[in-house]
Amino acid sequence: MELKPLLKKLGSILRAIFTFTFALVVLGVMVWAYVDGFQLVTSMYGIISFGFYGLLLSLHMLVQSFFAFIEHRRMKALTFPCTFTKTIGFTISAYQEDPVYLRECLNSIRALKYPAELLRIIMVIDGNTDDDRYMMEMFREVFADMDPGCCVWRNNYHTWDPTQAQEDLEMGPGKDADRIIVEDPQRKEVEQLIQSKSCVCIMQKWGGKREVMYTAFKALGSSVDFIQVCDSDTKLDTLATVELCKVLESNPKYGAVGGDVMILNLKESYISFMSSLRYWMAFNIERSCQSYFNCVSCISGPLGLYRNNLLQQFLESWYNQKFLGSHCTFGDDRHLTNRMLSMGFATKYTARSKCYTETPAQFLRWLNQQTRWTKSYFREWLYNAMWWHKHHLWMTYESIVSGIFPFFVTATIIQLFWRGTLWDILWILCCIQLIGLVKAAYACILRKDMVMVFMSLYSALYMTSLLPAKYFAIITMNKSSWGTSGRRKIVGNYMPLLPLSVWVAILLSGLGYRIYKESQKDWFTEAKILETRFIIFGSVAYTCYWLLMISLYWVWFRKSCRKRVQSYTLSV
Repeated sequence: MELKPLLKKLGSILRAIFTFTFALVVLGVMVWAYVDGFQLVTSMYGIISFGFYGLLLSLHMLVQSFFAFIEHRRMKALTFPCTFTKTIGFTISAYQEDPVYLRECLNSIRALKYPAELLRIIMVIDGNTDDDRYMMEMFREVFADMDPGCCVWRNNYHTWDPTQAQEDLEMGPGKDADRIIVEDPQRKEVEQLIQSKSCVCIMQKWGGKREVMYTAFKALGSSVDFIQVCDSDTKLDTLATVELCKVLESNPKYGAVGGDVMILNLKESYISFMSSLRYWMAFNIERSCQSYFNCVSCISGPLGLYRNNLLQQFLESWYNQKFLGSHCTFGDDRHLTNRMLSMGFATKYTARSKCYTETPAQFLRWLNQQTRWTKSYFREWLYNAMWWHKHHLWMTYESIVSGIFPFFVTATIIQLFWRGTLWDILWILCCIQLIGLVKAAYACILRKDMVMVFMSLYSALYMTSLLPAKYFAIITMNKSSWGTSGRRKIVGNYMPLLPLSVWVAILLSGLGYRIYKESQKDWFTEAKILETRFIIFGSVAYTCYWLLMISLYWVWFRKSCRKRVQSYTLSV
């Protein structure tokens, strides 16, 4: 064996050993800081304290925010021009879409400031029944002047049965028994249509979102330079594609790039408003920081651009992904990103590329969506761990911290509700809101918008709903479906409410038990008298905080956002 490949392989092994050692150290320090409960500062009788674990979390938020800010400055200063020479396969995944959102999506694609001759627009509809036909008709209407090609595929790439097709041929008119069908005749029709037309809509047999994406990727083959992904409820900014192209063209080591996803229907409900704030935090702080280290963990489905020559290399392994023996049909975008990372290529984020997408406005749809995303997060966390050594140590560090955080929060809450004092319970609730306010204040500064102060209210959704839903997601990780129902149907999956009920029962039982135990103690000791004062002041402060924030939400936000999503306008 030649010396250079041998040294390269040895270097890779040593880096892998170092990376996983680093991961164990980070995990060990976090577990020790949490279990040991080492206190850095404490008041008389230990009523108020600040520990080493709290310091670590505070430093994490500070460092993350710092690098996110630096990345924002770097992207704003990017002067690399778009060459307007790359061909792009623009893929749209559609499933039972609301006609209003679909039309806005298609119109925004028409308005993109990217040369039409370099774009190949392909919308694949997950379903080929009469109930799905309205989407194809709308596509044909919007792109009427571009001579769109449309096809209703009775199957898809993975459902065609040659045996059944042969039997149908033998029993059909003419009974051509000598003819042998080797492959689905409609498959070539679909591929030829996509490669010969600049604007195509395909209706195919239901198979899930990954099947829809696979059809577009597979049929495009190597005919384009980049592939852009988009959901049918997404409204794109006119420069969205241009800004994504700028990033990929600026460095050949960049394999994929995502943009800033904002909420189109933020005025529709409290849930959609909270989601809009959470989205901003996730993209402009968390993913912006990841982008600084070239390791964005997920290129979101509404707005992402991939190098096609790389995507085609792992297309089959991406589609055929299995977990615990079951074929994976959700987490498509996260796994697509992971496959790119596994090849050693960087993944980036740019806030200069923007889009607006619909988010569930009803609690149950939102909970189903979050459960599905959590399933893919934990599954992809395990896959991602195999490639930590190929990227910056930040990816390893952040994966460890974000992966164990929910479990530490759960253990802390249960322990305090069952073993802590009444003040301990109140203190942790106050701390949660205080941390939320600090993050919200930083977001207000970075975004230059006071609306981000409401981000501190998201903690209520996280603690009461999202946290218990994570455990339900882990238990049901192998259940495969779109997760979030089509927007034309009412959600009928109530199972995610079960863990919420269990969670509430655990906390209320613990609270009742602690009230009983505390009532048996002598509250006239000096320590208990001081604790009583803290409980009174803390309760007043906590109550006033919520009353103030709720009042601001209903008086200020609801007044300014009185109009519903149907009247929402955005110039593109």
